[in-house]
Amino acid sequence: MTAPDQAGHSSAGGNQSQLSKWVRIAVIGRHPKATLARVALLIVTCFVVFKFILLAIQVDGISMLPTYKDGSWNLVNQLAYLHHGPQRGDVVSIRLAGIHRMYLKRIIGLPGETVSFVDGRVQINGEVMDEPYEKTSCDWNYPAVKLGPDEYFAVGDNRTMPWQSHKFGRVIRDHIVGKAIL
Repeated sequence: MTAPDQAGHSSAGGNQSQLSKWVRIAVIGRHPKATLARVALLIVTCFVVFKFILLAIQVDGISMLPTYKDGSWNLVNQLAYLHHGPQRGDVVSIRLAGIHRMYLKRIIGLPGETVSFVDGRVQINGEVMDEPYEKTSCDWNYPAVKLGPDEYFAVGDNRTMPWQSHKFGRVIRDHIVGKAIL
């Protein structure tokens, strides 16, 4: 049995009351209406960011090894190309059929350029392109492709497999969803 305090309440009940008061403050704050407004604002902000700005995608396959591993999750900034087009070397998400089917590829050719592979080396307008992100050698030979005014050339980083096993090539600007940020 606990001794009553000066007000005549037992100390066990007072401790319980104090504890529940602090739990309530920790969970919903001293001002529940303000806390509810903050939670609602956070939910709306997260919805807007992850619906219209950042898109979470999962890598499916080994075409971007070693840069992006199979099964890893990445964020794509859908606003990255609002004021300018994709740049050479950018890793982009490419929409195939709807928002649920996309590729993650690297842009190597820009509109109006001619792209080819000769003995495993990318050539842009006949000049060998430096690819510091390319860690493995390949033996690809692929004929020259002249890109149109709204076309880019995209390919994966893992070129150890035969080029016939890869999905790469021309991409229309409208199919580029955004730039990978992770």
